[in-house]
Amino acid sequence: MDSRLVLLDSVERGATESEVLRLALVHAVAELDGLGGMVHVRGPMSALRLVSAAGLPTGLVRPWEILDQEGPQAPALAVRRGSGVWVPQVHNDAGTARVRAPGAWPGTGLAAEPLSGAERPVGALTVVTGATGEPTEKQWRFLTAVATWANERMVQAPPPARPTQEEAGGSGTRRALQAVQVGTWDWNIRTGELAWDEVAMAVYGTDPADFVPRVESWMKIIHPDDLPWTLAAVEKALHSRSVFEAEYRVRRRDGSYGWTQARATVMLDGEGEPIRMIGTAWDSTEPRSVRDTLSRALRHMSDGFLSADDHWRITFVNLEAESLLGSSDEELFGRVLWTLPSVRQIAGMEEGCRKAAAEATPVDFDVQIAATGRCYHLRQVPVPDGVTLYFTDVTDQRRHEAEKAAAESSAAERAARIAELTAALATATTSRDVVEAVAQRVLPPFRAAGLLVQAVEGDRVCNVGAVGYPLAFLDHVDGRSQRVGDPGWEAISTKEPLFVSSAEEYVTRYPGTADHPRMNGKQSWAFLPLTASGRTFAVCVIAFDRPRHFTGEERTLLTAISALVAHALERARLYDAERTRSRKLQQALLPRRLPDVAECTAAARYLSAGQGVDIGGDWYDVIPLSSGRVALVVGDVVGHGLAEAVTMGRLRTAVHTLAALELPPGEIMSHLNDIVNGLDLYATCLYTIYDSTTGICSITSAGHPPPALVHPDGTVHFPDQAPNPPLGAAEPPFETFELSVPQESLFVLYTDGLVESSERQIDRGMARLAQLLRTTDGEDLEQLCDALVAGLFPAGHTTRDDVALLVARVHALDSGRMASWSLPEDPQAAGQARRHVRDQLSAWRLDDLAMTTELLASELVGNVVRHGRGPVRLRLLRGADLVCEVSDGSLTMPRIRHSSETDEGGRGLQLVAALSQRWGTRYTAAGKCIWTVQSLHNSDSPEP
Repeated sequence: MDSRLVLLDSVERGATESEVLRLALVHAVAELDGLGGMVHVRGPMSALRLVSAAGLPTGLVRPWEILDQEGPQAPALAVRRGSGVWVPQVHNDAGTARVRAPGAWPGTGLAAEPLSGAERPVGALTVVTGATGEPTEKQWRFLTAVATWANERMVQAPPPARPTQEEAGGSGTRRALQAVQVGTWDWNIRTGELAWDEVAMAVYGTDPADFVPRVESWMKIIHPDDLPWTLAAVEKALHSRSVFEAEYRVRRRDGSYGWTQARATVMLDGEGEPIRMIGTAWDSTEPRSVRDTLSRALRHMSDGFLSADDHWRITFVNLEAESLLGSSDEELFGRVLWTLPSVRQIAGMEEGCRKAAAEATPVDFDVQIAATGRCYHLRQVPVPDGVTLYFTDVTDQRRHEAEKAAAESSAAERAARIAELTAALATATTSRDVVEAVAQRVLPPFRAAGLLVQAVEGDRVCNVGAVGYPLAFLDHVDGRSQRVGDPGWEAISTKEPLFVSSAEEYVTRYPGTADHPRMNGKQSWAFLPLTASGRTFAVCVIAFDRPRHFTGEERTLLTAISALVAHALERARLYDAERTRSRKLQQALLPRRLPDVAECTAAARYLSAGQGVDIGGDWYDVIPLSSGRVALVVGDVVGHGLAEAVTMGRLRTAVHTLAALELPPGEIMSHLNDIVNGLDLYATCLYTIYDSTTGICSITSAGHPPPALVHPDGTVHFPDQAPNPPLGAAEPPFETFELSVPQESLFVLYTDGLVESSERQIDRGMARLAQLLRTTDGEDLEQLCDALVAGLFPAGHTTRDDVALLVARVHALDSGRMASWSLPEDPQAAGQARRHVRDQLSAWRLDDLAMTTELLASELVGNVVRHGRGPVRLRLLRGADLVCEVSDGSLTMPRIRHSSETDEGGRGLQLVAALSQRWGTRYTAAGKCIWTVQSLHNSDSPEP
C-alpha cells in the first residue's frame, strides 16, 4: 500500500487531469483486488457524470454515465455523506446478484470514496469489489489517501484549451468536466423547467442571454423532420424507465443545421414515477467534405445503395435507392428505415435485416416490392457505425430461373404425385378411404376446391363421397336420374372426360343444370368417368373456385388419375358390400332384445369397430333359467372377420342349448372349449348364474376380464376369479367361484374393447370404468350404458375393436314368496306334499291352482320315492310364475316314456307335462331337482 502511494507521488507535476484520475482509479482497483472501477465528478447542475472507467464493459457502465446526486447509488451516497461508502450486492430469490441502482454488477459490492474539493465533495472514486467483500480499515485509508492525491494533482494540472471565465476560476474537477466539450442538461419533467450548462449552450448554438429555461426552447431548435421521432424516443425512455439516446439535427445561430447526439438517465421519485431527466449532449456533425466525396462515388451506382446507423436511421441513399423507396434524398436522410411506407410493404425485409445486424455478418436474400411487382436481391454488410444495403434488380433473372425450374420439376412432381396417389389408393379399403386419398393427393397440387364422387345405381347416380361442397347441393344432386344435358351423366355415357373452364361455359353447354354453379360456388370443373373391367360405373368431379384453362398436360394427367381411382373404387365398393353383409350377419346373430325376467333388469350396448376394421366376434346374452335363476353371458372371439362372426353365432347358440340343459357354469365352459378347439380360433367368455332365491352368483371365466360389481351403496369392485385360459387354449375343468350379491346390485359385463386399446392399458381402462360407475346415476340402465360409452370413448374417438356391454340390476325373491319342506322317504310323503301345497297356496290366495299343484307335487314326490333316494325336499316359489320343485339325492334323471295300453306305469311325467306350462330337471350339489312352472297370469287370486 505504501509503495503504491510512493509510486503515485513520483508522478510528475503538471500531468493532465484525465491522466491523474486514470492513475488513481487503476491503483485503487489493484489495491482492493477489485474487478473494475469508475470516477464521477459533480457537474454544473444536480448530477454526477462519469469521466473515467477501468475494467468495465461499456454496456454495464452506460446507465451510470449520469447519476442523480440525491440517488441511492454508491457514488451519490459518498458525495452526500463526504465519507467512504460500501454498498453490498442485493440477491434475489433465485440467487442472482443485483444492486440498488441501474445495471447488474458482478462481484460483492461497490466501494465509493469522495473526491474532496475546497468546500465540499466534487466527485467520487468507486471500486467494484471482488470476492474479498467490504474493504478493510487499511484499504479505506488507502482510498482516502488516493482521493486526496488526485484532488491535489488536478489543482496543479494545466487548464484545458480556451477555458471560459468560470472554468478559469473553477476547481480542477470542473475543468476536467468541461475539457471534453460535452454539455450537461437537466429537465424537470413535472414543471417543464430545463437547465443547460455553458457547453450545452454552445452545443445547441444558443446564446445564454437569449435562453429561456423551458423544454420548449430545446424543441424549437430541432429540425422539424427530426422532432417527431426524437420526442418518441423521449416518451419511450420515460415509459420504460430506461436510458434516452438520440441523434438529431439542431439549428445553429447562423440558421444552418448540425447533428447533435444526446444521452440521458431518467430519475424516479419515491413512488417509481419519472421526475427528472439528466443527460449530456455533444456535437456529432461529420465534415461535409467526407460526405461529399462518398456521395460522388456512390450517387450514380446502377445498384441501389443506402447506409444506416446503428439505430437504422438513413445516412445516405443514391439515386437508384431513391427511386426504389419512392422519395428524395432530403426526405429520406435521417429517417428510420422501417418507418418508410415503401419499406413496410416489402415482406420479410425488416426481419431479415435485423437478424443479420444482430449476428453482425453479411447476408443475401431476395425481396419483393409489392407496389411494382419487381424482385430485388438485397445484400446487407455490417460496418463499424451501422450497416450498408445494396439492391440489385433481379426480376427478369428470377422469372427465367423460376420458369426453368418449373419446367424441369414439373414432370418429376407430377410423377411423384401419381406415385403417392397410387400408394394411397393401394392401401384404401373402403369407398371413404378412396375419396379421402383423392382429396389429399389430387386437390392440393391442382389447387382444386372440391371433389364429388358419384356411383351409378340403376338409372340414378348416388353420392359416394364429397369434399368442399355445401350440404344443400349434395342433397340436391344425390340420386338424380339420367337425363340429357347433365355433364356427369354425359361423362358416364360417353366414357370420355369433360372439362369446363368457366361458369359461363357451363351455363351455355348445360342450361338444364344452369343453377349448379350458383349452388356449389365453383367456377370450373373436370368430369372424369370411372371405368373398370370395361364398365363405367361412376364419375369423379374435380372442381375449382376460379375459372381455369386446362392444359393438354393437365388433361392427360387427370385422365390417368381417373383410371387409378376407378380400379381402387371398384375394389372398395366390393369391400363395402361385403362389409355391409357381414354387419347384417353380425347384427342378426346378436340378441334383438333382452328377455324380460323377474330376476334382473338389464340393458346392453354393442359398438362396432371404427372405419377400416372388419367385424368382430363379441356377444352378450341374458338367458332365463328355472327356479328364479338367470344366466348373464358375455364373450369375444379373438380376431376380426366373417369367420369370427360366424364362430360367435355358433358359440352363442351352444350357450343357449347348454343353458337349457341346466348345466353348471364350469361344465358349460368345458363344452364351449371343445367346440372352439376344432376351429383354430380362440375366444374368451364369462358365464354367470344369479339365483334370486339365495342371492348367490356363480361365475366362471375363460380368459375374460372380470365383471364390475356395484353395490347399492355405490362401491365398485372387480371380483377375484380363477385365472382360466381362453377357450381353445384351456384344459378343463374350469374353476367356478360363488359370490354373495346384495339385492339391487349392478353387474357390469363387458369385452376388452371397452377398457383396452392401443392408447390405453386395460388396468387404466378398468379404473376409468370404476370411476364412471361410482359417479354416474344408475337408476336408468339405458342412460347408464350411454354414459359409460361416452365416458370411455369421448366424441371424435372411435374404437379399433368391437365392444359388448351388458349391465344388469339383480332382484332378490322375497322370503315370503318361498316355502320349503323336508319329506319322509316313504309312500306317505306324497300325502304330506299335497297338504303342504294346499295350505301354502291358500295362504298365498292361489286356491284356484291348488288342485293342479297338488297333483303335480304328488306325482313328482311319488316318482322320487319309487326311483330316487333321500333326502327328499319340496319347495314352492311364487314369482312371475308358480314354481314347484322336488329334489332328492339321486343323480338319475327322469324321462318321459311312451307307455302301451297294457303298461301300469310310465304315465306320471306325461301327466306332469300336460298340467304344467314347463317342466325340467337339473343337477344340484347334492343330487337333482325336478321342477314345474305354472303361469299366474290366468289366476284371479290377489297378492297375499
